[in-house]
Amino acid sequence: MTARMYRMTEIHQRIDERLRDEQKRKRPDDLEISRLKKLKLRAKDILHRLTHRGR
Repeated sequence: MTARMYRMTEIHQRIDERLRDEQKRKRPDDLEISRLKKLKLRAKDILHRLTHRGR
């Protein structure tokens, strides 16, 4: 695993934690949830591209 892949995996996990925390709140912020989901998807897409590069 390259350093960039490792870093993106960490970022993806941190975003996922923040998303779960926001969803657990008594009054979750829908805009923040939407923003975090987009960030998480972007991180996942980057990871996918890094994983499948050179194939």
